[in-house]
Amino acid sequence: MNIHIISVGKIKEKYLKLGIQEFQKRLQTYCRLTFLELSDEQAPENLSEKELQAIKNKEGQRILDKIKEHHYVIALDIAGVSWSSEQFSKELENLSFQGKNQVTFVIGGSNGLSEEVLKRANQKMSFSKMTFPHQMMKLILLEQVYRAFKIQKGEPYHK
Repeated sequence: MNIHIISVGKIKEKYLKLGIQEFQKRLQTYCRLTFLELSDEQAPENLSEKELQAIKNKEGQRILDKIKEHHYVIALDIAGVSWSSEQFSKELENLSFQGKNQVTFVIGGSNGLSEEVLKRANQKMSFSKMTFPHQMMKLILLEQVYRAFKIQKGEPYHK
């Protein structure tokens, strides 16, 4: 399976970079992994709804420009479906059985994803009703993808 992760914003914290590198290394035996970090729009703290939408639309267009037509897209969105690790593993396995071997996960910036990106997504997935820093989501996503492959293979992984 080829897994692509498109994210808005650069990872700045060293501890996150090290964690991402660790799971990238661990995943080499299970899948081909590619990352694409897109720049985020600089914005003041207090945005009007119109300004917020304009920023999300600009970031969203950059995301959509990078998604290939044949990719199965899973957008990380707080309103998406929540799965257990076992259910997520089964979802990835089912995609593979269906011949959907190009899976793109999309992580929005601090303002979230545009409506156009959410419409393009084949599925919307939520890790929690809580809000997490978007930079941390890449690490959390990679850990869960790794766990999913370990579950599929029946290999041990810490619970």
